[in-house]
Amino acid sequence: MLNLLSILIGIVALVIVIPAQIPFLGWANWIALPLLVIGIGLGQLSFSNSGRNFCLIVGLIAVVRLSLGGGLL
Repeated sequence: MLNLLSILIGIVALVIVIPAQIPFLGWANWIALPLLVIGIGLGQLSFSNSGRNFCLIVGLIAVVRLSLGGGLL
């Protein structure tokens, strides 16, 4: 159950991260990162690793985009 919840949180964060790849919308990644941390925590508590790994991949995309934009843009 926690794994399914982690995947759902990851999907919501992915919906936020995808439009944040457009220039000047990078600030939306800062909204997605706390969601991803919650998803990673829930995925860690579950017996399966797929939800945690999905949230880690989405988080990596968000962090790379933030680092390329200087952390703001």
